[in-house]
Amino acid sequence: MSGGWKQRLALGACTLPGPQLLLLDEPTAGVDPKARREFWNEIHALAAEGLTVLVSTHYMDEAERCHEIAYIAYGELLVHGTVDHVIEASHLTTYVVSAPDGAGLAALADELAHKPGIDMVAPFGTSLHVSGRDQQALEAAIAPYRNRKGLAWRHSEPSLEDVFIDLMGKARDNFQ
Repeated sequence: MSGGWKQRLALGACTLPGPQLLLLDEPTAGVDPKARREFWNEIHALAAEGLTVLVSTHYMDEAERCHEIAYIAYGELLVHGTVDHVIEASHLTTYVVSAPDGAGLAALADELAHKPGIDMVAPFGTSLHVSGRDQQALEAAIAPYRNRKGLAWRHSEPSLEDVFIDLMGKARDNFQ
């Protein structure tokens, strides 16, 4: 049986007794994109029938499918709420900078990562997400790069992944 069918079978077996709460730990790990979507459609159908479903996942595109999310690190609740609330509560300002074929972005990421006002630089294909919590400091940090030839800058909403990376960067391992 494929991974997708194994996961579907496991979900079916878990729901047969008619539970009120379903705990799913990384339910779509190792599952292809089509099966992932079908699995999430089934989760939403179960939730619509009144079943409470708690899912742990490291996939932010899956977290975005949930009614509410919570980030927990080292046993501490970092944030809880709807996706929109969690993004808004991050107070991140994000810019996306792109270049044809991503040329020069690795060097730019290295330069920007150490500038005051920039809390995070993350590559996304042929672009970078550049984020900071202090909008004025972020704007000042990127100002010298805004007119650099071959770069296109645009203001963007931070993604859920941006927020996750930022929160995990601030989290402290209380076991050390």
